[in-house]
Amino acid sequence: MFKKLQERIFPFLIALSALSVSASAAFYSISGLSKLFAGAAFAVIVMAASLEIAKLVIASLLYQYRKNLPRLLKVYLSIACAVLILITSMGIYGFLSAAYQKTAALDSTVGAQIALIETKRDNIKGQLAVYNGEKVSINESVTALRNGLSNNVIQYTDTLGNVLTTTSSSTRRALEKQLDQAIDRQTQINIRVDDLNQKLFEYETEIVEVKSASEIGSELGPLKYLSGLTGLPMDRIINYLLLTIIFVFDPLAISLVIAANFAFEQLKPKKEDMEEEWDEERMNIIGQNGNDGIHYEQKEEQKPLEVYGDPPPPPKKKRKTPRMRAQT
Repeated sequence: MFKKLQERIFPFLIALSALSVSASAAFYSISGLSKLFAGAAFAVIVMAASLEIAKLVIASLLYQYRKNLPRLLKVYLSIACAVLILITSMGIYGFLSAAYQKTAALDSTVGAQIALIETKRDNIKGQLAVYNGEKVSINESVTALRNGLSNNVIQYTDTLGNVLTTTSSSTRRALEKQLDQAIDRQTQINIRVDDLNQKLFEYETEIVEVKSASEIGSELGPLKYLSGLTGLPMDRIINYLLLTIIFVFDPLAISLVIAANFAFEQLKPKKEDMEEEWDEERMNIIGQNGNDGIHYEQKEEQKPLEVYGDPPPPPKKKRKTPRMRAQT
């Protein structure tokens, strides 16, 4: 019982799968073709929809009447079905490639925005490197000037021959002036370096926010990973992927339509099985009636495929009316 039920349900599952794949292929194809010919989108949708229906009908027709169709018509329908598969595949390719181009355009926009922020960040880094170098030089100058002030000693011998040690006031004033200027410049540089570090931090934060707010990175993440892994550009990888999809998509729909026709054909009882069942029932009726099954053969000529129940009762014999003899 379960096996018989399974045999009857499975063809419907094949048909349902064929319809779902065909419907999705038709949707993508019609959408893609309407985008390719956007100037007459409605007309293209009507045309593409009729061609999609015709393609499925042609596939079923070629299978159902493969033995009876004229040879020329069969060849033409086969070529037409193959061309329609190519048209559907072209529409699917156009639809999917347009979707990828839209995502790639958004990714380019986000990439350009990030590149602009990175340019500003790199400019800040360059300024910061200059100021850091000047800061090191100023620190060395301050240290040298302070050492000069501490070592500002002059020795000379007086008239009595004594060696005297003193400091030069003019040298000290010059060193102090230079030291004050160096310290002021050092303070300015420190303030400028702090401002640049703050701007650098803001730019880095902005880059992270742009990347986090955009969903493009997660959508194109696998493609970017494959691109980095294989060394191929993303456009070539997506092209290979689209060709693989269209190679499977519409041919699979046609194959499932043919498979559904084949499965439903298997549900029909075979001619040999019907004859065996008919002969067996005939023998049962002959055994019940105890005759040669004449009435069965008559019904068989009229309705050979109908199953009969109990045979009808034999016709009643007419009673003969006795003739009255003439009295003499």
